[in-house]
Amino acid sequence: MLNPEDSMIAAAGRQPARVAYPEVAVIVPCYNEESTIESVVTGFSQVLPAATIYVFNNMSTDNTAQVAAVAGATVVTARRPGKGSVVRKMFSEVEADIYLMVDGDGTYEPEAAVDMLQLLQDDVLDMVIGARVSADRDGQEYPSGHALGNRLFSWMYRWMFDTPIDDAFSGYRAMSRRFVKSFPATTSGFDIETELLAHAAELKLEFAEIPAKYYSRPLGSESKLGTYSDGFKILWSAIRLLRDLHPKRFFGAGAVLLTLAALALGLPVIEEFLQTGLVLRLPTAVLAVALQIIAFLLLTCGLIVSSVRQVSREQRRLAYLAVSPAGMRADRIYQRSSATAPKDSASSEPGQGALQARENR
Repeated sequence: MLNPEDSMIAAAGRQPARVAYPEVAVIVPCYNEESTIESVVTGFSQVLPAATIYVFNNMSTDNTAQVAAVAGATVVTARRPGKGSVVRKMFSEVEADIYLMVDGDGTYEPEAAVDMLQLLQDDVLDMVIGARVSADRDGQEYPSGHALGNRLFSWMYRWMFDTPIDDAFSGYRAMSRRFVKSFPATTSGFDIETELLAHAAELKLEFAEIPAKYYSRPLGSESKLGTYSDGFKILWSAIRLLRDLHPKRFFGAGAVLLTLAALALGLPVIEEFLQTGLVLRLPTAVLAVALQIIAFLLLTCGLIVSSVRQVSREQRRLAYLAVSPAGMRADRIYQRSSATAPKDSASSEPGQGALQARENR
């Protein structure tokens, strides 16, 4: 039945207020996680009972999809290999107000999701990262190579993107609808976390980190991340994103290095010429001049690319602003009236209503 406020509005002949509640989608990228996916789905179902859980199965060769479906998740097939490709499909196919992305390996604590979602809404942020904190204390949850790489890349990203970050590669993130729907997702592998940070840095979006317990993988579960192979891919992706986000810094650094090399080679030649009036080392002089010319070209490229990127950045910012914020999506606005009061009262509970994932084309 109508509440007193709506009854007064209806009696006055005015339209009742429209009420919207944010929906939460838990999105889980998976590849061969048969031994862990059930605990992930049940764990987040208990912590976030009103959320819809989507498991995106990246062509697993085991029973990941079947186990996830039995556990109560909505299973979607992602055919392109790589975590980045799966994230691209998740972001495009799932409609929600708030997105909680978590890996399907059972290493993240579901309980931290409540604090992440609360912080995202209270501080009106675009992303909250669950920074991993070792929970087992046995050294098995965080291989030494992965831990060292994470620290090095996190330090590098703080300099590259001018963003405070302690855990650059956490797979546990809460994100706003605007962030997700404006994210281009051009990478295909584990470097997708790098691109998420770059997206936030380029649009100057606000994000935060909170600690989240990180556990060892259970027996029978293996990491898909290669310490060296994926590490080099992530490094290359970071360099490419630095070129795109800070072209003056990227090309300027090359120009400075080449100028220093040109001076190191050219100053002795100039000194000899001043003393003897002869260019005794002509090849060295030609090389020094060539390096300086290339340095000027790099500097010019940096200025041109910076101007182009500024236009692109403005367009991406407008695309971000064009996305309706949480709770204001057209398909989530409910108009309550006396004729539809029973139906609306049942469907307008906070967090209710299934999130829609479009069928694979």
